[in-house]
Amino acid sequence: MKLAGKTAIVTGGGRDIGRAVAVKLASEGASVVINYFSSSAGAEEAVAEIEAMDGKAIALQGDLNNKADVDKLVTKTVEAFGSVDILVNNAGGLIARKTIAEMPVEHWEAVMSLNLTSTFLMTQACLAKMTKGAIVNLASQAGRDGGGPGAVAYATAKGAVMTMTRGLAKELGPDIRVNALCPGMIDTDFHNVHTPDAGRRGFEANAPLKRQGHVDDAANLVLFLACDDSAFITGTNIDLNGGMLFS
Repeated sequence: MKLAGKTAIVTGGGRDIGRAVAVKLASEGASVVINYFSSSAGAEEAVAEIEAMDGKAIALQGDLNNKADVDKLVTKTVEAFGSVDILVNNAGGLIARKTIAEMPVEHWEAVMSLNLTSTFLMTQACLAKMTKGAIVNLASQAGRDGGGPGAVAYATAKGAVMTMTRGLAKELGPDIRVNALCPGMIDTDFHNVHTPDAGRRGFEANAPLKRQGHVDDAANLVLFLACDDSAFITGTNIDLNGGMLFS
């Protein structure tokens, strides 16, 4: 068990990549706190799946743009499992595709808050309880290439997450390692909502690996970055895109 005795918080853990990450970390022995905002059914199903394999997990609702909710999440984690050793900042989203010309400032601020401020607040709160461990952020390929149509706000926020990852690696080493994933086309509700099917089929045709990514592809990489297998890796933003973008 690579994470025996460790406690992990996974934000946005009620569906898709977050849920897969929570189950993967638990399968390697971590006690997992699954944060969710609205995906209560998925979070509780993930807890049941983890408990069915004799793991430990709880689900906690919280708005990660609200400092009081963030502090409550971290406090309850320590009360339940005694420590915070791993933080996976997965919460985020596009909200809607809007060009700069049509974008109200409220949309810009909402996207920044959902993707960037939540990562800041969770990291800051966990650092009060972490002495050693790992932080894994979910950035995006959009942070490298600017994103698709109407995704400037999202791409900007994820680019900032990538820069934060590098800065935190310098600030928190050697005791806490900080890395990020930059997923491309992963088969999730994100793309079900925001990406036309023709675009997904085009990706499959053009990607060297000829498929979309799976949530387990992301979960496996998070596990690697969270455990001692990656003990000499920090400050990286790792591409996960089937070969569609090389950085």
